[in-house]
Amino acid sequence: MKIVCGPPKSRLGRLAKNDVRFVLYGLGVKPSQGSAGATLLKVIQHSKIVPASPAWDLLSLALSVICADTAVRRSNSPDGWTRQIELKVAVSDPRFWSSHTALIENQLKFLTTDIWQLEFVGDGLYPEPPKTPAMPNEECVTLLSGGLDSFVGAIHLVSEDKKPYAVSQVSTGDKHSQSYFASKIGGGLSHLQLNHNVRCPGENERSQRARSLIFLAYGVLAATALKRYKGGKTIDLYVCENGFISINPPLTAARLGSLSTRTTHPIFISMFQELLDVAGLRITVRNPYQFKTKGEMLCECKDQAFLAKHAATTTSCGRYAHNNFEHCGRCLPCLIRRAAFHAWGKKDKTPYVYDDLSKNDVRHARFDDVRCAAIAAAQVEMDGIDALPSTNLNALTMGDLTRYKSVLTRGINELGKFLSAAGVK
Repeated sequence: MKIVCGPPKSRLGRLAKNDVRFVLYGLGVKPSQGSAGATLLKVIQHSKIVPASPAWDLLSLALSVICADTAVRRSNSPDGWTRQIELKVAVSDPRFWSSHTALIENQLKFLTTDIWQLEFVGDGLYPEPPKTPAMPNEECVTLLSGGLDSFVGAIHLVSEDKKPYAVSQVSTGDKHSQSYFASKIGGGLSHLQLNHNVRCPGENERSQRARSLIFLAYGVLAATALKRYKGGKTIDLYVCENGFISINPPLTAARLGSLSTRTTHPIFISMFQELLDVAGLRITVRNPYQFKTKGEMLCECKDQAFLAKHAATTTSCGRYAHNNFEHCGRCLPCLIRRAAFHAWGKKDKTPYVYDDLSKNDVRHARFDDVRCAAIAAAQVEMDGIDALPSTNLNALTMGDLTRYKSVLTRGINELGKFLSAAGVK
């Protein structure tokens, strides 16, 4: 199966029987066609910003990757996980992107652990700029997801007298909180909310390991529209994530490889930065919390009163939408969140569906994530961080691993202390 993606009128060649056509920045006209970014163009044009041409191509690539990641089922692959994905993408500069397919394929392979084969053709989107374009005066861009880490990150930037431009990927249940946070932090931030709105003609693949690429592409799009960028300056793009979840070490042998997501892993961020550099995009991706635990982020936040007022309204749960927009309290993101509140020493007012983890049943203490976290914490306490089956660390690409191992150790210790206090044995 080949996934073929481009704007409505792009010339993508003749499709084979099993190929799937996705319409970018529009809607499919046939039941067999998928679509992505149907509202993106309108939202961006309404904002009157003028992103750089390579940023539009990057967005088209990211949308296409999300389409492929959604359309190609892992269950149909020989090993039930690793897919071979052929993807054709319409861009405005096919010669440039074709010359860097190996870099992008390797980046996607690391992100999803699939085998990617990319092809770039012309007729990509580069919309005509508005007659009176907006030139935002912000000096940097920050991704604002509605989660606790990005919330703390935005507060910190403002506390350092920076005025970030906030960019969000709209997700179910978070749209209003994203808008609310942007309106309150620093007296109000300029805010761009976008949604990829991928519609797949068949059954969706749910693993969605490539989702971070689209969020980064949004940030790049906004960064190239800033007045400072137009004036030749380099723009910082802040992707705020605690170091433990950034590395996301598998807690047991069953969670090796891509079963642990790599959305902000430093290797992936480094590869993405390389792509920006070769594309001539003057943007530096930064995660100022790479060596901080989530609890440390809360403790060191400079506006404690504001954080304490709003922290419980942020979202961390991996099953948020499936629990009627409440935190489950037992998935790994929820456990790390609860451990951070415990380390912070503030009362966690977040409502959790499975609040009392001391209950010794499969819905609480014996739930897989809770059990694996407790086992991992005990192993690390006894034998150190190297006791984990894999820590997603590679000295060849990451250099000295000392600081990475340190933040992982402190993060798992935070988790262990919370589980002990919660009565998990």
